[in-house]
Amino acid sequence: MAKDPVCSMKVDEAKATYTSTYQGKTYYFCSADCKKAFDLKPEKYVKN
Repeated sequence: MAKDPVCSMKVDEAKATYTSTYQGKTYYFCSADCKKAFDLKPEKYVKN
């Protein structure tokens, strides 16, 4: 299970409808809203 970086909900990678790739890593989201928030400002949610 992956963790949605926006809301911290657990997401099954195999069933995830919403994904984004940022700096070569795939992120999984529970909803379109979380994906949209991440896509607008990914650096806010990614820890370097």
